[in-house]
Amino acid sequence: MIKSGNTVPPATAANPAAVLIAAARTLSDQLAALSFAAPVSHVYNPLDYARSPHELYLSRFASTRKRIVFLGMNPGPFGMVQTGVPFGEIDAVRNWMGIAAPVAKPAIENPKRPIEGFACLRSEVSGRRLWGLFSQRFPRAEDFFAEHFVANYCPLAFFDQGRNLTPDKLPASETAPLEAACDAHLRTLVSALQPEWLIGVGGFAEARATEALKGMNIRIGRVLHPSPASPAANRGWAEAAEKQLRALGIWH
Repeated sequence: MIKSGNTVPPATAANPAAVLIAAARTLSDQLAALSFAAPVSHVYNPLDYARSPHELYLSRFASTRKRIVFLGMNPGPFGMVQTGVPFGEIDAVRNWMGIAAPVAKPAIENPKRPIEGFACLRSEVSGRRLWGLFSQRFPRAEDFFAEHFVANYCPLAFFDQGRNLTPDKLPASETAPLEAACDAHLRTLVSALQPEWLIGVGGFAEARATEALKGMNIRIGRVLHPSPASPAANRGWAEAAEKQLRALGIWH
């Protein structure tokens, strides 16, 4: 496990960032104990090897209550896998959020998906679209994060050699313990940030949030996933997502 030099202040209800840093470390430890069979060839946990930028993200932008939390599925190979930040398009993380920190290597690196950290030259299309919309509407990151936050349901990335595998493609015997840990972490996140809305970025995140947050006082909605695998997203994701957020009454 990678040990971060970041010191964590006491986790209290008045300090949600500290609660979430502690919760991310707990989740990372829990998931390290899980195993995944073929076709999974490699599993990346950026909460471990990219802990420094991830905790910078939490410290800087999760220190107050939020009105809206956007929830993605799991890390992309050129986004959070490289930067430790959800949907972590490198340009957005480094130049809009002002976050850059050393990123180590996973214990077993996939030669077809090397970890280059902030030196990675590939672009995460989903992250570029998501953070592009947010930065266009909020030129200062601080103004976006005053009311919004972005998280991922599952922090692990799965690969079948060079191919990305999403959590919904795993067998039930493997997803059950994974979802139990991720559900508990999501409840902690919502309890800490106390949002009015949770918006699933895509159907998977919306479905998992609906299941995990039963009985909690929160409204759940969805926007189209910005993945280039989605024909609808390729026809103008930003316009579609903004229209959906306005229809929900979240943006005006």
